Amino acid sequence: MKILANDGISQSGQKALEAEGFEVITTNVAQEQLINYINENTIAVLLVRSATKARKELIDACPSIKIIGRGGVGMDNIDVDYAKSKGIHVINTPASSSLSVAELVFAHLFSGVRFLHHSNRNMPLDGDTKFNNLKKAYAKGIELRGKTLGIIGLGRIGQEVAKIGIGLGMKVIGTDKFIEKTTVKMEFFNGHSFDVTLESQPFEEVLKQSDFITLHVPAQKEYVIGEKEFEMMKDGVGIINAARGGVIDEVALDNALTSGKVAFAGLDTFENEPTPAIKILMNDKISLTPHIGAATNEAQDRIGTELASQIVSIMKS
Repeated sequence: MKILANDGISQSGQKALEAEGFEVITTNVAQEQLINYINENTIAVLLVRSATKARKELIDACPSIKIIGRGGVGMDNIDVDYAKSKGIHVINTPASSSLSVAELVFAHLFSGVRFLHHSNRNMPLDGDTKFNNLKKAYAKGIELRGKTLGIIGLGRIGQEVAKIGIGLGMKVIGTDKFIEKTTVKMEFFNGHSFDVTLESQPFEEVLKQSDFITLHVPAQKEYVIGEKEFEMMKDGVGIINAARGGVIDEVALDNALTSGKVAFAGLDTFENEPTPAIKILMNDKISLTPHIGAATNEAQDRIGTELASQIVSIMKS
């Protein structure tokens, strides 16, 4: 039985599948050639990340497909309900990459409060001739400890973000349409642990109270953060989006950065991937990464082995 991991799979995941007798193909097939490739090779399982799309057209044209798997959380690149209506199993790995995404959120936060995204651009240009000028320019950093972190979306990733924020001594508040209350377990290297309960607060209150805001919600039909929401925020707020492109109105964000309403932003996802707006890419108040929230060795190992476990369970049942 053949599995096409079109956007790749970790070695650990591939080995686990091959040990169960599956043939794993890691060739990256272009989207426009994917239907033909699946049919010519009688692919039973299609594994994707965010690049490959599994839409109705592909589902209808590829009767050999039994499982579509997404290595990650969001499945907006798959027509999930339609696939299920055709008897296809649709699986993902919602827990495997949560910690990696949460750590990237804080990479962007630390970059923003200490101007790392800006100084890393300017030190190679002027560090040898204007060192003291740059030192003065970046001398007004702030600490995260004691500040209020607002989390929009208290799912798995939002909870991991909360844990790190609490560990740093931040006041953590959150809002979620579907979760009224959640408990996060703070675990330490020496085996000690304690629980912290987070209650969902009104969306508007989180916007008003937070020094920093991070989004952890799926793709939406409308913007979650637009001009109106920026107006509710504190002056000088920092905002991070490592969720999905399109949850923040990037035109409104650019305006808010220009006016100083937003002090800095950290973006891992963009409205127009894989060709983000040049105006956003060139804004030196934005810390930028190319949608790499889940791209750690550890997360990819967990994703690969979790996908393998689910596939084996389905196909061997």
